[in-house]
Amino acid sequence: MALQRISEIPREERPSYKIEQHPQAMSSRELLALLIGGENQMEIAGELYKSCDGNLRKLGKEYTPEDIEGIGKVTSDRILAAIQLGQRLSVPSENEKIVINSPEDAADLVQYEMSALTQEELRVILLNTRNHVIKVITIYKGSLNSSQVRVGELFRPAIRLNAAAIIVVHNHPSGSFSPSPDDCSITKAIVKAGKLLDIQVLDHLIIGGNSFVSLNRRGLGFEEGEGL
Repeated sequence: MALQRISEIPREERPSYKIEQHPQAMSSRELLALLIGGENQMEIAGELYKSCDGNLRKLGKEYTPEDIEGIGKVTSDRILAAIQLGQRLSVPSENEKIVINSPEDAADLVQYEMSALTQEELRVILLNTRNHVIKVITIYKGSLNSSQVRVGELFRPAIRLNAAAIIVVHNHPSGSFSPSPDDCSITKAIVKAGKLLDIQVLDHLIIGGNSFVSLNRRGLGFEEGEGL
């Protein structure tokens, strides 16, 4: 059944009203509807949201808004620009001090971008003694397994920038965030090397779609009491 036309929806439930009164409570579909505009904005937004399986980061990469009936080039460009702007806002500026106190904090820092990647990447979040982020560095791109990853490469930036701790993050383009045997093997080797180098390994996160898993929290490759 078709969704209501925007003029049939009570004023306080329309995206144009919510963005002024309760922006943080808006769903992704409502935000898309506001970008699309027009009488059928909710229905069209629903179709667009469904087309990318609810992962808006795929828009412009695997899916194009123009593929949906009712979305022209101008509107498509506006949607893609909003997504790009959101991605840039999620990356801290060089002068902004980001503090990592939990796996959620670390995931928030990189998940928006990494969940949209079409190939695996392994990144290291470098932290100082107060858990302030020094830098996020990409170490590997492409398919990862325990034989390909050289543990020393992960610590080279940490040594160069005098980091006190690191958090390792990699993504699964399939959308699954379940740790593989290789993920656990790599984690054990990284934690062991960190102890030898006196650089604390706080966690290893796996990003999959809109979710993530903390290997430390699951006790995979870490001993109790280690990490965040």
